Amino acid sequence: MSTNSVSFKFDIKPNKPLLIAGPCSAETEEQVIQLAQAIQSTCPQVSLLRAGIWKPRTRPNSFEGIGEKGLVWLKKASRINKIPVCTEVAKASHVEAALKAEIDVLWIGARSTVSPFIMQEIADALRGVDIPVMIKNPINPDLALWLGGIERIQQAGIKEIAAIHRGFSSYNTSKYRNVPNWEIPIELKRQAPNLPLICDPSHIGGRRELVGPLAQQAVNLQFDGLMIETHLEPDKAWSDAEQQITPDALAHLIASLSTSLKEASQEDVYPRLDTYRQEIDRLDNYILELLAERMNIAHQIGNYKKQESIAIHQPKRWAETVKRALELGETNGLSKSFILELFQKIHNESIERQAKN
Repeated sequence: MSTNSVSFKFDIKPNKPLLIAGPCSAETEEQVIQLAQAIQSTCPQVSLLRAGIWKPRTRPNSFEGIGEKGLVWLKKASRINKIPVCTEVAKASHVEAALKAEIDVLWIGARSTVSPFIMQEIADALRGVDIPVMIKNPINPDLALWLGGIERIQQAGIKEIAAIHRGFSSYNTSKYRNVPNWEIPIELKRQAPNLPLICDPSHIGGRRELVGPLAQQAVNLQFDGLMIETHLEPDKAWSDAEQQITPDALAHLIASLSTSLKEASQEDVYPRLDTYRQEIDRLDNYILELLAERMNIAHQIGNYKKQESIAIHQPKRWAETVKRALELGETNGLSKSFILELFQKIHNESIERQAKN
């Protein structure tokens, strides 16, 4: 069992996000110590220093992390600056080395969360250990995989657990490195309301100019914390240079965040907000009634197609439906991406209904 020199718990406070900062990768002992000092002096609000030691890379022959010796650097920086430290683990040997080095907090990356085999291996290595663990979302937008990974770590007996939203891979062109798909972490929070939810705007944005706006958006969505990649000389970073910011930029970002957001509970609702909510509820009920009516018609169409030996999916009809929906949506100020996603889901449900006939 780890005997961490600096204890750490996810102490979540209203309107005061937990702040985690540090380089994408630990590069040299001097870099880690100097950066920790700079972060502490410019951003004392930062509660946890991060740095990658083992870096999973898409292609071989890329920088894959400094390795186990970086753990010693992290702990030295921790002792000098009296700040807890965290690093990524991707297999049992990583866990064992990090625990031996008395790293304070571990995180599990997106490429690991996607594999139940890897998550179980890490969970088995953590069994009987008392250490906080943060779990990033899987690279693909799959809430069940994310929840499954969290549950495996919970079943290993880990009590201090947080989730990190770092965005999702997509084949579609986007201004983001990893698209946010905010609805997925929001649904995670609904299903696990007591689980601290941290946003990683560095990996979502992929470019430093996007980090600030994404951090504010996460705060607006009541995320519990932020993990921001920080480097003394970002342009010279050995990995992910484009998304890292300096300690001074981090201090400016933190100072500019608007965190004093009110939460309107059912017991203390503002009069005008209550009126808006009642109207939203009425419209939601109407939308559900219309969808039920539409699916009933789709079922009848399925019966007719079966009787007449007509193919269930009609590409020409589907193309016409999408074209009409996009035109009407644009007229009413709705985004193309929203209309496409909405009608794809409606179409998929209709196809399933017809296929059951």
